[in-house]
Amino acid sequence: MAINKERGIKEMTITASPAWAAINAHRQTFADTHLKELFASDPKRVESLSLSFDGILYDFSKQRLTSETLGLLTALAKAAHVSDWTERMFAGEQINRSEGRSVLHVALRRSAGPFPNSRFDVMPDVVATRQRMARFAVRLRDGECLGHQGMPIRDVVNIGIGGSDLGPKMMGQALRSISHPALGVHYVSNLDGAQIAPLLQTLDPRTTLFIIVSKTFTTQETMFNANTARDWLRANLGDELISENHFAAVSSRPERAVDFGVCADLVFPIWDWVGGRYSLWSAVGLALMIAIGPHAFDEMLRGAERMDEHFRSTPFERNLPVVMALIGIWNANFLGAATNAVLPYNESLKYLPSFLQQLEMESNGKSVSVAGETLDFATSPIVWGELGNNGQHAFFQLLHQGGCLVPCDFIAAVRSDFPLPAHQEALLSNCFAQSAALAFGRNKDEVRASMEKELIGPTVIADLLPHRVFAGNQPSSTLLLTSLNPGALGSLIALYEHKAFVQGIIWGINSFDQWGVELGKAVASRILPALYDAQLAKTLDASTQGLLSFSREHLL
Repeated sequence: MAINKERGIKEMTITASPAWAAINAHRQTFADTHLKELFASDPKRVESLSLSFDGILYDFSKQRLTSETLGLLTALAKAAHVSDWTERMFAGEQINRSEGRSVLHVALRRSAGPFPNSRFDVMPDVVATRQRMARFAVRLRDGECLGHQGMPIRDVVNIGIGGSDLGPKMMGQALRSISHPALGVHYVSNLDGAQIAPLLQTLDPRTTLFIIVSKTFTTQETMFNANTARDWLRANLGDELISENHFAAVSSRPERAVDFGVCADLVFPIWDWVGGRYSLWSAVGLALMIAIGPHAFDEMLRGAERMDEHFRSTPFERNLPVVMALIGIWNANFLGAATNAVLPYNESLKYLPSFLQQLEMESNGKSVSVAGETLDFATSPIVWGELGNNGQHAFFQLLHQGGCLVPCDFIAAVRSDFPLPAHQEALLSNCFAQSAALAFGRNKDEVRASMEKELIGPTVIADLLPHRVFAGNQPSSTLLLTSLNPGALGSLIALYEHKAFVQGIIWGINSFDQWGVELGKAVASRILPALYDAQLAKTLDASTQGLLSFSREHLL
């Protein structure tokens, strides 16, 4: 039991609930049932285990569960008071307890206010910022934003890291088919000079604008790259450089951005109730808005808003984010899956696995409850993935025959954003084939019959048979979008956001802080000066001292 200090009541750890015990009992009698048997025993399985909303089909019929399993899981969501917590989030309560903050990224895609309420209405600031972004984006897209000596800006470089990079970069790649044809939009995040240096070699300093995205304007990686960009401009433009023509910023500390050299009119706000990994919809998405235009950006927001309303109002058994979250809990906590693979079958979605890694693992990669107690069960699985068609010729071998339980999310758009004759049909056939092969496999009798058909002799069959058997029973879901349009993609990302939220509520953790990230930053700030000072290095652990000594010898 844990004490909820806000309400003064006892909160039961979810694993001690009758709902959890009921699922566990169900698992013991059912979990070893093969997907082949499940499909054979229920001809209407696909109908009962599929959902659709806003141009998205979610087929989870290849998950190792039944409608009974789903009913028990929805009872678990009710036991965890998911609906109550959802309303608390939408009401602007400070559900990010460890930081004392509201969680209102949903406000960023609201089309009307007041929100969350008339006493605490964030919409005037949200709408005003959105309008400022749109005016700036239109001017830049129309060639009216001028750089050195009145030359129009032709390249925009977003400098950020984590949520200040992954969201807009992922969505910019996903919507590149509708991007401005004459504007280059680039993203820099890595401290490694191997990212920014080659990019700068391709750019004209006279026509380049940098957007520095940092909530505090002190993020180490971002500020190193921002200073490098400023030095590059100075080296190329000399005394004629007017910094305000080449920088914009997104920050909660506008005075720091102005001190850096950004014009106050080009500093866009970000608020403490927006977490970095949920900030795509805010001014953090300025580079994205510049690329795709304000109208498409607004369509993306409307798609996310429609998913918000679906999540908030739809019964659990038909609620896409809730069902997706519950399936993830079933796989992780009851079937024992330690990972989840994200496999997009569209080149334009190549950054989606990286985006979802941050969203899910930074949100829910925790082993302490909101009450500060150590959990006795697993939370977030390791999220990983790659473009599915490429993965087929790499790690899919392990998925098929490696013996590891790896649930998969197959994601594809039915219509190509860059159509070529017959390409999309072949791509989709591969996507559907892989999910089917992982689910159903191929047993010894099927392999033997296939080899006999090929007129292979019995001795060779006996030798090869074990190598050609596929156990199958690998669970997967398939998310099909009609196309990679802004609205559908907005819905898709909001779907995954709410999935992470629901899982965090059921696990009893705070999905909106990231103290592990903060620790890494603090340790790095201690080690950096020790690279230059051998005496200072002696205050560090022996391993770090050895690494610093070797680096100092070959670096300085």
